[in-house]
Amino acid sequence: MFDLFLSSSKLLKTFTEHNTSVCSIDYSTFNCSQLICSGSYDKTVRVWDVDANKQIQLFNGHSDYVFCVKFSKYHYYNNRRNVICSSSGDKTIRFWDFKENKQLQIFNEHTGWVGCIEFSSFNGGRYLCSGSYDNTVRLWDVETSKTLHIFNGHTNNVRCIDTSPLQNNNNNKNDNDNKSNSIGVIGGNGHTICSGSDDKTVRIWDIQTNKQLTVFKHEHWIYSARYGSNELVNTILSGSNDQIVRLWDIRSGQQIQIFNGHKYAVFAVEYSPFVVNNIEIGGTSNVICSGSTDNTIRFWDIRSNKKELYVIKGDDRDNGIFCLKFIELKKDRKDNNNTGCVINLCYGSINGLIHIWG
Repeated sequence: MFDLFLSSSKLLKTFTEHNTSVCSIDYSTFNCSQLICSGSYDKTVRVWDVDANKQIQLFNGHSDYVFCVKFSKYHYYNNRRNVICSSSGDKTIRFWDFKENKQLQIFNEHTGWVGCIEFSSFNGGRYLCSGSYDNTVRLWDVETSKTLHIFNGHTNNVRCIDTSPLQNNNNNKNDNDNKSNSIGVIGGNGHTICSGSDDKTVRIWDIQTNKQLTVFKHEHWIYSARYGSNELVNTILSGSNDQIVRLWDIRSGQQIQIFNGHKYAVFAVEYSPFVVNNIEIGGTSNVICSGSTDNTIRFWDIRSNKKELYVIKGDDRDNGIFCLKFIELKKDRKDNNNTGCVINLCYGSINGLIHIWG
């Protein structure tokens, strides 16, 4: 798949309405429409129709930078509402119904900028975790709009956050049928949160006990941290202002691999859907991806710390890569000969452009 992606990929679309840095993007489908949402330093949240190649919604209710945006599966599956959640430098987390063009809930208990948010992978996305410049991580119940836990331990701004993925084992049998409000029941399923901070650490928190489990250390501020899935479920990928991408083993608490090559800060890391042949291990290996303010997106073999597999250079107008996300777009039904790769890479830039490559 990776070779096909490289051989057939090109710049497909560009969205230009943001006038400054795009900090966050997310992708989802609603009623057969393929949508992207974005948050920016221009204080706006925007929604884009990928097929129509245009902006369809704009929210400007935040009074400061919008650092993170996420589509809410919880609102859609439970109430059939089309909702985006956003976090901002105005210290609030806000929910927007982009079909009805109105604001819903506001979470305002953080005392500093809210730099990152992520919905839970369990219980249909009912729970939201957030990281703030007040040095805390919070876990919220979206249904009740209440804070469930406050995780204290970071000694500086929390810039990135992620929730552990679902694991296909018997310990998680309650995820689909448990209707309890008890966070203890959820935590008992082994779910954790990871957070990255200006204190140069990535920390893992147990949702049930509210305790810190593990600390991983970079040499500078941490801008991005992501859990792996499937066979990589026990790993965390992180990117930092030290220009390095690191892979960590959650079970051993050790660094597995280090990836050098970026010239400036690494603002985005993702596990890609691709695999490559790896001669060193005599089989296939997963591919990871990182975006940097050096205006490049680099692909790496997860089992090798050698030179990157491939580099995408950003548009001359981009001035650096702030965020990225792999999305799977539907093929053009009008093209009967279309046998190309359906995996696409969407990324946002410092100068406000959003590109789709694939």
